[in-house]
Amino acid sequence: MAPDNALDALLHENRRFPPPAELAAAANAQPDIYDRAAKDRLQLWEEMARRLDWDQPWDQVLDWQLPYAKWFVGGKLNASVNCLDRHVAAGRGGKVAFHWVGDGERDHRDLTYAELHREVCKAANALTELGVKAGDRVAIYMPMIPETVVAMLACARIGAPHTVVFCGFSAEALRGRILDCDCQVVITVDGQYRRGAPTPVKAAVDEALLECPNVRHTLVVRRTGGDVDWDAGRDVWWHDVVDGQSDQHQAEAFDAEHPLYIMYTSGTTARPKGILHTTGGYLTHVSATHHYVFDLKPDTDVYWCAADIGWVTGHSYIVYGPLANGATSLMYEGTPHPGDKDRWWKLIDRYKVSILYTAPTTIRTLMKWGAQELEPYDLSTLRVLGSVGEPINPEAWVWYHTYVGGGRCPVVDTWWQTETGGIMITPLPGVTTAKPGAAMRPFPGVSADVVDNEGKSVPNGSGGLLVLTEPWPGMLRGIWGDDERYRQTYWSRFPDAYFAGDGAKRDEDGDLWLLGRVDDVMNVSGHRISTTEIEHALVGHPSVAEAAVVGASDPTTGQAIVAFVTVRGSVAEDEAGGEQLVESLRNHVASTIGPIAKPRQIMITPDLPKTRSGKIMRRLLRDIAENRELGDVTTLLDPTVTEMIRDRMTLGAED
Repeated sequence: MAPDNALDALLHENRRFPPPAELAAAANAQPDIYDRAAKDRLQLWEEMARRLDWDQPWDQVLDWQLPYAKWFVGGKLNASVNCLDRHVAAGRGGKVAFHWVGDGERDHRDLTYAELHREVCKAANALTELGVKAGDRVAIYMPMIPETVVAMLACARIGAPHTVVFCGFSAEALRGRILDCDCQVVITVDGQYRRGAPTPVKAAVDEALLECPNVRHTLVVRRTGGDVDWDAGRDVWWHDVVDGQSDQHQAEAFDAEHPLYIMYTSGTTARPKGILHTTGGYLTHVSATHHYVFDLKPDTDVYWCAADIGWVTGHSYIVYGPLANGATSLMYEGTPHPGDKDRWWKLIDRYKVSILYTAPTTIRTLMKWGAQELEPYDLSTLRVLGSVGEPINPEAWVWYHTYVGGGRCPVVDTWWQTETGGIMITPLPGVTTAKPGAAMRPFPGVSADVVDNEGKSVPNGSGGLLVLTEPWPGMLRGIWGDDERYRQTYWSRFPDAYFAGDGAKRDEDGDLWLLGRVDDVMNVSGHRISTTEIEHALVGHPSVAEAAVVGASDPTTGQAIVAFVTVRGSVAEDEAGGEQLVESLRNHVASTIGPIAKPRQIMITPDLPKTRSGKIMRRLLRDIAENRELGDVTTLLDPTVTEMIRDRMTLGAED
């Protein structure tokens, strides 16, 4: 894309973007919300909790025994009822919950709240018939189709915690998650569509279940109609078991701390962490943040969160938050790709989308394709734009605001994590004068700080480590089955604060700018991926002796995966330096973890930079990957290794 002088001018002017006056006057959030939070943040969270329907009120807002929190103690509610039943009972059953569009617009469907309620009731009855009880775990391995939402809400309805696994993950990744939380049932599809072509899915489930003896049933949605292998004692078709069920179901109220779902996320060790979220606090947090951060007007807005339900953004801001608020959402199965550059703009035009929430990676991709792709379409219905998954660079922010938002839409650049459950740091439309690239301030009721290595708050104009200093309703309640890992991962760095693992700076005005990860977890297209997990996958290849993985800056994905590999002595010299081996290694990582983890580059090198004690100096590898000047190499066992690796950088393969 050619340089845009107008965008450059906006950036160089250090512009501030105040909210439009007409939006500010009628915004859900008003400036006094910060003062109310400062005066009594627990009272504010109580007000937000009362936006939900509770079968039994709470006795205590917060029971905090660091690092364990219980919110709305003694309260009882049902997440599915709050997302569906209460809207239907209030006479809003005919309102569209989802405009669903299949990949490449192969098919589409509008699903009202009443229709969604009936489908969820049938699925809940079917799961009960299959023996699923409150507390049993259910794995969901499905693409972006309505049945995925139905499956999640059916689990919530009967109190069975779900673990949704991104449908692009491998059989091995799926197996590990099923085993870790001991799932009893898996819900999946025969296949999915990607860029218009059918792709098998159930085959990966079959492979995963070869080592998952406790899975009693696989419930399979027919999506593509492709042939699948069938285990008559285990596999059942969705249309056989669900469609014939009663569309009436009496939901049970569960304790506010009843487990709602487990979401796996990469850690600094190879084994993913099962992040546990419970019902009352989580639903309060995501419904409140969805209401205020996006200034949702449920009677008029059409909201589009363009994430995948397999990630936490999809849980919080496609399913639970929007449905709890009675929103009408667009749900799209496809992803942007070069063969269909205008698809998003066409969908916004057709469905009159007014709120768009997507990742900087996607924004940069759309920016690369050019503003001319937008010109044939009417985007005037847009009024709020959101960004999620990683810090957005100012250039992408300004392009998003100028071309997608027509210069009139506030951009809410949100920071949060799988562990936090919902948005933590964000502008508020109608209140915040935004700065391109800044996440601005903690959401009212959230307490965050930037500290130095000793845990002392840094002054304005300084950088450091982002910490959360008070519990919040949507916070994780632990790591499934590993209490000590929970303590060590999040609460050991500083005695009284949650360490988020991200760096941040506080500017001269006190506003927050996120700087990305400070540990060995990379942020690739908004997805957190462990370097160690990829290293383990590479070393699992028969040709590999050692591997070290680092993240490098990438203009599209934010960070890209760069791997440095030494081969086994038995590998022939011509093979060791060949493109065929590099491609084999990249494909091996994709099959072990998933395509999202495929390295952008793999450098085959005779050795890795190590200290005399044998520790790999990843700091130097990051410098090489970023083409930076190397620091001190005197501690290396062989200081010449780094220059040798530099010379081999040209061997990297690009996707």
